[in-house]
Amino acid sequence: MGDHLFFDDTSRILYNQLSKNSSIQSRVMLNIEQFEIGQSYVTAKVQNRYGEKVTINIQGGRPGIELQESFFKTKREKGETPIYAYLITKMIQDKNKIFARKLPVIGQRDWLLIYDDTLLELSVKDAYDELEIIVV
Repeated sequence: MGDHLFFDDTSRILYNQLSKNSSIQSRVMLNIEQFEIGQSYVTAKVQNRYGEKVTINIQGGRPGIELQESFFKTKREKGETPIYAYLITKMIQDKNKIFARKLPVIGQRDWLLIYDDTLLELSVKDAYDELEIIVV
């Protein structure tokens, strides 16, 4: 599966798992210009598919994601809601190094809310500037 380097073993396993997953409902690439660092979180303004600026908030805690509806077109069959979202990014310092996480979808908000300790640490360090979110 290519000559990818991975941030950690979890990233390698999840990236390879995603490549075999055929139940992708929605995929979005977010370009992050600048992170604003708060006390226990980071935020950034990104543009949704309607050209509106929407806030993403990344904080630590139990892993999960609350989706923002204007980013995602998800298939809603028989009341089904997305179960997981894969987060994929490439490190700025080494574009071949991929970071990946699989987070349970825990709801929806007026902004995109991501709970993941490692992604928060990487945000504080400005280690990436694009974030791909794939909802399954």
